[in-house]
Order: sequence, then structure tokens, then C-alpha cells
Amino acid sequence: MLKQLEPLSDKHLTARLVSRPLNFNKPSGTSRGVLTEKPCWYLIVTDEHGVNGIGECGPIWDLSPDKPADYESQLHRVCELINDFPLLFEDNSLDGFPSIKFGLECALLDLASGGMRSPYPSPFTEGADSIRINGLIWMGRKDNMLAQINEKLIAGFSCIKLKIGAIDWLSEMELLDGIREHYGADQLELRVDANGAFKPEEALTKLQQLAHIQVHSIEQPIQTGQWDAMAKLCRESPVPIALDEELIGVYGARQTELLDTIKPQYLILKPSLLGGIEACERWIALATERNIGWWVTSMLESNIGLNTIAQWAYTLDNPLPQGLGTGQLYSNNIGSPLYLDSEYLKSNPAQDWELGVILG
Repeated sequence: MLKQLEPLSDKHLTARLVSRPLNFNKPSGTSRGVLTEKPCWYLIVTDEHGVNGIGECGPIWDLSPDKPADYESQLHRVCELINDFPLLFEDNSLDGFPSIKFGLECALLDLASGGMRSPYPSPFTEGADSIRINGLIWMGRKDNMLAQINEKLIAGFSCIKLKIGAIDWLSEMELLDGIREHYGADQLELRVDANGAFKPEEALTKLQQLAHIQVHSIEQPIQTGQWDAMAKLCRESPVPIALDEELIGVYGARQTELLDTIKPQYLILKPSLLGGIEACERWIALATERNIGWWVTSMLESNIGLNTIAQWAYTLDNPLPQGLGTGQLYSNNIGSPLYLDSEYLKSNPAQDWELGVILG
């Protein structure tokens, strides 16, 4: 990461913050309850020539390790120390604030590449290629989830991810069975995310039921911190298991210990949750050594954060559908070149960014 930022080493930098909470178009059910708003700070780093790099710091309280009481003071500390940014990456002081570390990375990568919101130029940024993504089905009532599924199928998605654990198990299985009656596994890939909703003693039975409808994978079937129980599930489950929340706050030697103990089939990589792109690349390297699969997922970022994640994800050349947002969640999102075409996230280089609301 620091090598990519070498063009900034001899520049005088200033940094400022713009707080702009993101407003959901409609209340959205998550494992942390129903969200109507998401906190968001844009970190704007400027060089002596007036070129701006923009990053996004957007935690989800109670999911992110970021501490609400200390969050803004950490943001201001980053601004004050911006000319010593290598220290901010090397002293581990931001390990407890992964969304700030991600936002700092984004802003500096943007600035180092010319401040044009193209830190990872590629055929994707040129509009010549795309990223296949899964369609996300939000938690809610059965009729609401069915409506979402129908919308995704009509839009052309061939891979959908359902959050489960919000309604009773019987209703969820009826929902999934109904999907499979109309769409076989060769037509539609089903991913599910339990967000730790299963009890260890009941998890294997439920996973066996999911296997009958040929679910591709399940994220985080049981709560975090139960490494032995999760390892047993990964050995015995007929459905591949992906670790998500289990990775939060795990650094250094604990990363290898976790992977070697649990031996999951997949990892879910969220830069805003795991401490940025460099941190995710560390997980990828460890997973690759162990033949563990992975894919990249955004975490309800606006188009600023999503743009960086998407550009980086494209360079990784992972053939699996990625778990990236579409920029359509918010009523006050930042206008950008990103757009959705069927199940493909694309970028239109002829479309300007609408940055007036944050740059003034």
C-alpha cells in the first residue's frame, strides 16, 4: 500500500472532513435491526496544487469495531497527522477503527493517482468490462422478501443472497423451497447469510435442510468466537461455510490461527469492516495458501467507497459473483459513473461525478 502512495511522499497535504449521513430510500432490515440512516464522513485530502483525494468512512454501529464515542476524535487525529500518513498505517493505531483506515486508504489512493476517482485504472474503469454481482435480498416479512426476489429475477440476476434468521425457520425454508421449485441450481445460485442466527446444537440439522435445495454457501451460521464449534461445522456441513463477522478484529498471527483452526470453505472480505484494502489482501494471501475461496463485499457504502472497492475487486480477477452494492440504496447518494446493467456493475467514464455537495 505504501508503495502505491510514494507519489505523495514529497507533497504537503491538508485534510478535512464532511459529515453527510446517508438516507435509505426505504427502511432496510439487517442483522442489526432496521436502518433508516447510516453515518458517513468523507475524508478529503488535498495537496499543494489543490488536487483532492476523497475517501469514505462509514461504520455500522454495533457491527463495526469502531467505537462511536471516539470516532470523530480519531477522524480529526487523522486529519492532523495527514502528512505523517505512513505512521498511521504502521503503528496499528487505527486497528480499532477499520472504516477510518479504509477511508484514509481511499483518499490517499485517489490523490496519488491524480484525484480523478480512478485509483485502479482497468477495462472496468474504461467502461469496457463489468463485474458480476449477487442480488441482495433484505430481511423482512415473507411477502416483502418474495417481492424482492421477483424484482431481482426479472432484472436478470443469476445469483441472489438472502439474509436469513429474521423470520421463523419454517417460513424461510418454504421461501427457499419455492424458489427452487421454479429455478434449478443450474439457473439460479442461492447464497444465504445467517449472521450467526443458528445455535451450534441446531446448526448442522438446518445446514442439511439447506443442502437439499442446493444452496451454494452460507455465511456465518453461528455466532463468532466459537472456533471449535465452527470448525466442526466446516468439517461436517454439506453446505460450504463462509466466514464473515468471524474475521472482524483479527490481525497478525491470530489470522493464521483462525484459518488453520476453523478451515472454512470461503471468506467474505469487507474493506470497511476489516481495516481496508491492504488488510483484505492479507486475508486473500492466507486464504490462497490454504485453498480457501473468497469474494469481496461492500458494506453499504455510498458511491465513493463503492467505487474504490469495485475498482480494486475487478483487478483481483475473481470469477465468483462479488457482493457489491449498486448505489441505489440512498436518496442522497453521490452521483457517479457507476451503474447496474442486469447483474453487472459497470462504470461509464463519460459520466461525471457529482461532487459539489462535498467539495463545495
